[in-house]
Order: sequence, then structure tokens, then C-alpha cells
Amino acid sequence: MIQLIKMSLRDLGRNPRRSIFSAMALAIGVMMLMLTFGIINGEINGSTESTIRLYSGHLQVRAEDYKENKTSLAWKDLIEDPDLIVAQLSSLAPVRVATPRLFVTGIVSSGKQTIGLRIMGVDPVSEANAPYRDGLVSGEFPTDDDREGILIGVPLAEKLNVQVGDSLLLLINTSNGEISEQSFTVRGTYSTGTTALDKNTILMPLSKAQAITQTENHATIIFVLLEDRDQAPAVAAALQSSPFQIVTWEDMIDFMETFNEYMNIMTFFIYLVMLGMTSVVIVNTLVMSVRERTREIGILSALGMRSRQIMAKFFAETGWIATGGTLVGLVLGGVLTGIFAKHGVYFGDWGMDPGAFLMADRLYASLSVGDVVTIAVISFTVTLLSGFIPAGMAARMEPVAALHGGRQ
Repeated sequence: MIQLIKMSLRDLGRNPRRSIFSAMALAIGVMMLMLTFGIINGEINGSTESTIRLYSGHLQVRAEDYKENKTSLAWKDLIEDPDLIVAQLSSLAPVRVATPRLFVTGIVSSGKQTIGLRIMGVDPVSEANAPYRDGLVSGEFPTDDDREGILIGVPLAEKLNVQVGDSLLLLINTSNGEISEQSFTVRGTYSTGTTALDKNTILMPLSKAQAITQTENHATIIFVLLEDRDQAPAVAAALQSSPFQIVTWEDMIDFMETFNEYMNIMTFFIYLVMLGMTSVVIVNTLVMSVRERTREIGILSALGMRSRQIMAKFFAETGWIATGGTLVGLVLGGVLTGIFAKHGVYFGDWGMDPGAFLMADRLYASLSVGDVVTIAVISFTVTLLSGFIPAGMAARMEPVAALHGGRQ
């Protein structure tokens, strides 16, 4: 067996250019699989985390009559005395932070620009506001006692042509169905890296949002972040006896399941195309090698080498190509994926509803060790299997015909 392996390596060296070309075809296939899978995997993970941090939380506590597709300030759709519920939730070990939020629809006006958007009343000191605080581009976060300050997204500020210190006119729906109008000052601008959200959301202190909408001591939801998102179903089950809706992040991000299924199907087809093309190149290379070495195969058969040994010899050549190509591909793929993991690739505004599934403007690749092993094993295995065709051709040759160059 060792002798066959040495012979196969020597035979590959007879035409190094063709052998290297075959190995590089596999290497490029592995590299592209790693990069593609890394970007898809990174987008799924990144979008899920963005949606949890900015929109859904790990859990939400809602009024029993609350409907997600309708921003309502009716008393039956709001939570009364939210601070009491926040205190109860905060006492639970799995809960990292719980905070009330009030969602309001409104219109912002500046000069000739008028835009419909969502105003979110938040507790300024809550840890849950970290994405907005960390994303501050200019100015400062409004304080709890600020009655005229708001925080707006950079895309919205650019569209309205305003900056920190400028005034905006807000028209806001109230709980009694009227419209409240007030001028606010831009205290700061933020960027979460998700244009779909940043261009449509204004933040103001919860107390001010409650006052202007006449919903004092009420909130739309209790936004909850856990120590571990996998604990969400267990915590939700423990809270089901309460007179509220308890909704997990998986329930809220209903688009995620469809998105994941689509990405899995796309990844499968990419695997098929990449590995199929690679297999064709390798099979073609080895079939040409078999035809060029027909007389050699005949001599080996005449000297007593059995068909299975001839088959093993050519199969070993495939093994060398598979090993070299896979290893080089892993190195190239690792470097390229690492670059995309650090710097990402900018896609801009996806134009999706910010209440469905938040996709960041910049995508970052993400691969686990298990993902790399899977790609390496599949690529290596498919390449080996493709070697059965030329190896079988060589093993089936009749010695006499082979000695005459394949002619009877």
C-alpha cells in the first residue's frame, strides 16, 4: 500500500501543472464555500442579535389585549404601573435587565420635510439602551428630567438636514385620540448600524412620552434581556400565570424561521454547484491521465498488478489532490473569512420593516470550528468519490488492449 501511495505521488509529478490546477480548483471551491457559508451564518447570527437588542428583547411582557401590528394607546392595550412589574422581573436570577417602553406613532416636521415615524419612550438610565448610547455619533443621551430633548438616528437627521441643538416639531397621537404638538430639541444623534431602524425611530425619556400622550404610569411593553437567550422559553413558562402576554424573541421574530430555511436551501445549492464544478475538473484531469497512461496500465497488468491495486493507485492520486486542495482551501478560506469577520461587507439599507427582522447595514462573516470541519469533510469526501470514475476506468482495462494503446 505504501508503495502504491509513493507511485501515485510520483505520477502526479509527471504533469505538475495539471495536478496543481486540479488541486487549486478544489482549494478555490473550499475557500468560496467557507466565505459564503461564513457570510450567511454571520448574517443570521448578527441579524438575530440586532433584532433582540433593538426590537424584541429576549422576552416582552404585554397587556393581554396588546396587538403587535397596531400601535395603540388605549388603556386596555397598555400595562399599568410598569415599575412594579419591572421590580418583580428584576428579582429573577435569569433576568439581566427589565425596562418599560412606550411606543407612539407620530409625525416629525422640519422645514418642508414631514416624515411619519415611531417615537419610543425609554428609561434613560436603563442598561437596555446600550446600543443607542454606544452608537452616539454626536451630542448626548437625554436625561430623565429633560422635557424637550430627543435622540434621533443619523439617517433621519441627514434627511431632515438637522444637527444637535436644532429644533423639530413633533405631532404625536395621545391616549384620548387627539394630536399633541410640541417643539423638541435634538440632544444627540445615534447610529445602530441598522438604517431601517435609525431612519424611523426617535427616542425620548419615558416620563416625557407618558406626559405628552397622557398615559402617565403606563407602558406599551416591558422589554426584558436575559443572561442567556436559551433561557427564554423556561422564563416565559414560569410567568405564564400572570395576567399578561409573555412573548419570547423566537415568537416575535417569526420571519427568522422562514429566513433560515431559505438560507439553508441556498447554502445547499451553493454546496452542490461549487463541489460539482470542482468534481468535474478533477474527474477530467484524472481521466486524461488514465488515457495518457494506457500503455503503462497494460504493462502493470502484465507484470501481475491486480485490478484493485490499479484502482487503488489512481484512487490514491485523487486522495493526494483532495488532501492538498482541501488544506490550501482551508488556509485561503480562513484568511478571507477572517478579513470579512473583522471588516465586514457593506450592503446599506435593506429596506425591510424595522418591526420584522432587523438586518444590519454591514454583514460580518462568522464560522465555528464545527462549520470548518464540516466543509473540509464534505469537500474531501466528494473529491474522493469523484476519483472512482477514472480509477474504475483504469481498473477495467484489458491488459492486451492497454498494451496496444487501448486498441483491440
